[in-house]
Amino acid sequence: MASIQRLYEIFQPEHYDLQIHVSRAEKVISGTAVITGEAKQKNLALHQHDLTVSSVQVDGEDVAFEMDKENDQFTFESPKDGKVEIKVAYTAPLTDNMNGIYPSYYKEDGEDKQVVSTQFETYFARQAFPSIDEPEAKATFKLALSFDEKDGEVAISNTPEEKVEDGVHYFEKTVKMSTYLVAFAFGDFQSVETKTKSGIKVGIYATKAHPAKDMDFALDIAKRSIDFYEDYYQTPYPLAQSLQVALPDFSAGAMENWGMVTYREAYLLVDPDNTELEMKQVVATVIAHELAHQWFGDLVTMKWWDELWLNESFANMMEFVCIDAIEPDWKIWESFNAKDAQAALKRDAVPGVQSVHVEVHHPEEIDALFDPAIVYAKGARLLVMVRSLIGDDALRKGLKAYFEKKAYGNASGSDLWDALGKASGQDIGAVMATWLEQPGYPELHVAIENGRVKVSQKPFVLGEKPANDDRRWAVPLAASVKGLPDLLSEESLDLGDWEELKTASDGPFRLNVGNASHYIVSYDDEIVAEQVEGLAEMSAIDQAQFLQNQLFLAQAGQVGIADILPVLPKLKDSDSALVQNFVYQVIGQAKVFADGGSQLEKDLKAFVKTLSDDSYQRLGLDKTASDSVSDELMRPTVIAAALFGKNEAMKKDAHARYASTTSIEALAADGRTQVLQNELANFNSQEVFDEMVKAYVDTSNASLKRDLRAALVTTPDAGQLETLVSYFMDADVIKPQDLRDWFGGVLANDKGKDMAWDFVTTNWGWLEDRLGGDMSFSSYITVMSRTLKSQAQLDAFNAFFTPKEDQPGIAREIVVDRIVIENRVKLVETQQATVATALAGLVK
Repeated sequence: MASIQRLYEIFQPEHYDLQIHVSRAEKVISGTAVITGEAKQKNLALHQHDLTVSSVQVDGEDVAFEMDKENDQFTFESPKDGKVEIKVAYTAPLTDNMNGIYPSYYKEDGEDKQVVSTQFETYFARQAFPSIDEPEAKATFKLALSFDEKDGEVAISNTPEEKVEDGVHYFEKTVKMSTYLVAFAFGDFQSVETKTKSGIKVGIYATKAHPAKDMDFALDIAKRSIDFYEDYYQTPYPLAQSLQVALPDFSAGAMENWGMVTYREAYLLVDPDNTELEMKQVVATVIAHELAHQWFGDLVTMKWWDELWLNESFANMMEFVCIDAIEPDWKIWESFNAKDAQAALKRDAVPGVQSVHVEVHHPEEIDALFDPAIVYAKGARLLVMVRSLIGDDALRKGLKAYFEKKAYGNASGSDLWDALGKASGQDIGAVMATWLEQPGYPELHVAIENGRVKVSQKPFVLGEKPANDDRRWAVPLAASVKGLPDLLSEESLDLGDWEELKTASDGPFRLNVGNASHYIVSYDDEIVAEQVEGLAEMSAIDQAQFLQNQLFLAQAGQVGIADILPVLPKLKDSDSALVQNFVYQVIGQAKVFADGGSQLEKDLKAFVKTLSDDSYQRLGLDKTASDSVSDELMRPTVIAAALFGKNEAMKKDAHARYASTTSIEALAADGRTQVLQNELANFNSQEVFDEMVKAYVDTSNASLKRDLRAALVTTPDAGQLETLVSYFMDADVIKPQDLRDWFGGVLANDKGKDMAWDFVTTNWGWLEDRLGGDMSFSSYITVMSRTLKSQAQLDAFNAFFTPKEDQPGIAREIVVDRIVIENRVKLVETQQATVATALAGLVK
């Protein structure tokens, strides 16, 4: 496999003058780039992708050039080295692949419209202009943008607009920044704006297909997030503006372009009158994540893509720090524990998974780095661990020094650890090396031996354990007894006398109190029994952590799912959304064993009914003025459980709500997904199905689209599922950005599994052409690994994907997801019978 040639080593750009004209009618980009910089040699190269270069000049003199499409560059010889000015004239296609410069399509009052925008991460700036398209190659940029402009259209970019002359929009010169952060957009946008405490302009932009009020929530969160970060980082926001732009077509969730952040509409726009709290939290954390990047990633940028975690892990942690500060009643860290922490633990236990810090040898490997469970979730969890070790004061002091030293430049992980180490007086780099440079995490086992408590560590693995696995970590113990060692760095440690520790413990004896660190714990039976006995008195986070530990141990075959099920009734009436989430995570694992129509499935439904009946009776379908935050967050979980458990009251209530509403758009957002699912499950007709599909196509409300999609894929009607699959390649019904979720939903439906599998295997080439090269493309394989569970399905997976293991963008995903499926197949084979027996006993 060819390694990436680092062009920054031979030419270091200082400034770009970009003149770009976009013709939407002809789908062509034409431009001129004038680049000044330092040539380290006469033989030079610039990045390009699908550019048609018509001329290259160096210091005003035409020079010959050669296109090198295989390496995404063109080469030429400069008359001299040292300071040079390179001028390139070129054209390029306007594509529909949601990267480079591309159009987004939408309807407004039935009229087809489009806006044009950019997506340059990871290495797509080279599709828009010739450049040194590497993070280290920071320069300033001045953009002159023109397009086939219509009345009322606006243009925006990283910096404020300076002037408009003869149809050309001139933008102020940027600060020194990486190419992948350059951005612009134009079209028939509406906007709202405000200013931060320090005078920074904050704006929200969206198409006019949306009510203006849907921008207000984001405006408030963005303003308060910047205010928070300026104070927390003790470093001013470095630009004059912070624009947040909602795009109808956007592959990722959002992108931190400096001064002009772009978002998928679902992650920026909120109907203030009808959006459930969980979705508001999602939108708020996405905004806070991207704005955290304005310092961590934009002001200071990783030197190369192998340090991607520096950008993403930190922003992922800071989104929770920020939202917890500005919306403390939301208890947003519970969401982190329920989602991010679990995703990281699940993914990171699979052999073959990447480490947080991973080398990059090939361009296509860059996109494969964006593993959300590792670079985002695990990395964030490790930084939460660092924060708990050194405290907020040292963290803020270290970050301030880090920004002062590295502003407008590039950094590596060692730079961050040095800053935090000096601020805290601790060798943070030594601790973090064990976590960043190797994949996986430990299982700590707590045993009572001759009256003494011994703790030992070993790698926790889901799947076949590697031979001679001697990985070790510096593990924060965070014990429930004060005075015990802070870290376990060796294989084992004697913690002391069991009776003394039991007496001194704050509640049942536990490690990793607060669940801030990235590991799980197994305990001797005596300690587990004590924890179960005291479960009702534990905090919500401790109850959730107990289920977390047992669930992962069960997936590894160390305990049985059947052993966890009898514990759930102790927690069924919890008023904690976090605890309810974990109760139904266990149920979700039990569903793996439940073949459609089997006695096990019938018993599981009956068991879930007993778990959820009282909570449903308390909460019902409708939000009330007396609801707590937890009530709002757990209601959809409880309603979904009631639907699965065939609760007659829920079935009746949901049908009445659907029947009485004036339109699907008018349905209350709280519990809306389950109301729609109930209608399809229990009152289905072709008229109902068609009504939901039409509502999906017609609505511009991204949250409603999400709920309709989540419902439609659960239909028990095979003919309706065939109709859905027929829409997979119809962008007028299902946008390519949303296709993965539709595919995954039909694949998870027993009656649609074969249809979805046949679609993706038959049309894999189309998927590669339409979405390949995108950082989320490999997640199509991830989606399969969440569902497939039989040996026949595993064989089909291997037959299709094994020949594709030589493709660097998806190779790791194939290997990891094969192991995930293998482990699930084994779990079904070894535990299905005991789970069936346990459930039969629980529902007698």
